Amino acid sequence: MIGGLGVAVLAFVFRVAPAEPPITVMLIILAVVTASATLQVAGGLDFLVQQAEKVMRKHPQQITFLAPLSTFLLTMCVGTGHAVYSLLPVIADVSLKTKIRPERPMAMASVASQMGITASPAAAAVTSLLAMTARSSQPLTLWQILMVTIPAGLIGVAAAAFWSLKRGVELDQDPEYQARLQDPDFRASIEKSVTTLDKVLPAHAKPAVILFFSGILVVVLLALFPHWLPMDDKGKTVPMTTAVQFVMLAFGAFILFLSNAKAATIARSEVFTAGMIAVVSIFGIAWMSDTFVKANEAFLVDNIKVMVEYAPWTFALAMFAVSAFVKSQAATLTIMVPFGLALGLSPHQLLAIMPSCYAYFFFAFYPSDLAAINMDRSGTTRIGKYLLNHSFMMPGLIGVGVSTLAAYALTHFYF
Repeated sequence: MIGGLGVAVLAFVFRVAPAEPPITVMLIILAVVTASATLQVAGGLDFLVQQAEKVMRKHPQQITFLAPLSTFLLTMCVGTGHAVYSLLPVIADVSLKTKIRPERPMAMASVASQMGITASPAAAAVTSLLAMTARSSQPLTLWQILMVTIPAGLIGVAAAAFWSLKRGVELDQDPEYQARLQDPDFRASIEKSVTTLDKVLPAHAKPAVILFFSGILVVVLLALFPHWLPMDDKGKTVPMTTAVQFVMLAFGAFILFLSNAKAATIARSEVFTAGMIAVVSIFGIAWMSDTFVKANEAFLVDNIKVMVEYAPWTFALAMFAVSAFVKSQAATLTIMVPFGLALGLSPHQLLAIMPSCYAYFFFAFYPSDLAAINMDRSGTTRIGKYLLNHSFMMPGLIGVGVSTLAAYALTHFYF
């Protein structure tokens, strides 16, 4: 709403012509989020969480690697990092049972769940980049984005997880944790097991997952084979951005018919709520940003273009800084991509620095970070005395930094 206020101030006070609102981006997010929320109500997310828990409990000693890998893949599958909440208590439980400091996998799991957004064909950030570059001279395809962001994200997660293996002291040498163990109530809470495996899922949970993945597969295939796209009334191919909308809505409808889910229940789901917040955020903030950039394009280009042309990677630092405050990768990209294109960066150069659009771990106020702190019963995952010395800082910096370098290298290799 404050973004909308900004547009009003620019229009009425500074007499700036308002830019077009980001309708295409908003509609793509709306379609994908609706399908994802329907999957959640149908029990599909719970099914995926149970599969991840089975793997982690089968190999508990590898929890520091398996936890972030599971959350990264979970986000990659369903397009939202909010799927991580059900896994966090399980990760903490497996860590405590194997005497591994929970901070190691917990912090990494939260960070990896957000890093998976840029690697998901169903994520708002990916579809936003797809939509915004569609109007450029070198439009990106969905396949081009994923062939960079998926391996880059996995490399970044692996690097940060490897660093996390030895972070902090072991539990039996942690004086604060040992002091807590003297409390009988605390000891009892530690010994209590937490699992999702005892939850009985509806019979349609697994078929719902298959349907959802089928929708994503159709989107990917249409991106690979654009001649399969339908034609409009002028004989031109329907834009891929439009196809994403009706394909994901269609498969959301299939899940709806299968599960007989109620519309009101879908609207109240965590995934739908988070998605609608993203839509409204993008509506206001991105609209204001686009209006400001277009009104001052000549000034901004004259003063910044030389630096960005000389060292395009510096734009990644600006994107990182914006993300730390905006707290949405889709909103960050919606703000920064038009600015980058105005500065003369190509879509491929923007793709090379795409992982840097995740920085909201920096202040550790994001819901998944706070959830990780609250669900770690050992108290090892925390925000430090000086605010920025928290459990997520180093995993986030390493993960995003390595992932951005990998994306930069892969983009130059491919294109």
